[in-house]
Amino acid sequence: MVARSPASIQFPLANMKESDITIRVHLDENHVPENIEWKAEADNQGVGKAMLLSFWDAQELNTLRIDLWTKEMTTDEMKAFFHQNILTLADTFERATNEEKMAAQMRDFAAYFAEHMLPELKKKS
Repeated sequence: MVARSPASIQFPLANMKESDITIRVHLDENHVPENIEWKAEADNQGVGKAMLLSFWDAQELNTLRIDLWTKEMTTDEMKAFFHQNILTLADTFERATNEEKMAAQMRDFAAYFAEHMLPELKKKS
C-alpha cells in the first residue's frame, strides 16, 4: 500500500503582498469547540472538525501550537486526520530540508500507523 499525502490547500499568494486567513471557532457553554470555520482571501473557505496550527518562535526556539477538534469529531476521523498530517509533514519536511531518507522513514511510520490505526484502508486496497 502506497500512502499519499492529502492535497494541500493552495492560496493564490504569488501576486499578493499579504493575505489574511481567519479562523473562527464556535464554542459551547463549556468552551468546547462545536464548529471550526476558516476563510482566506480570494474566496477560499471551509468548515472543519479539527485543526492543528503551529508557529515557530525563533526567540524561544520552540513551537507554539493550537490543537482543536469539535465534539462531533469521531475517533476514526481523528486517526485518519493524524495519518494524513504525518504524510503531509513528511512531504513538507522533504521540501524544506531535502532530507529524502528521513522523509521516507516518516512515510514508513505513516504506513505503520495506518496499518494499526486504520484497518479499513487495508480492505479498500
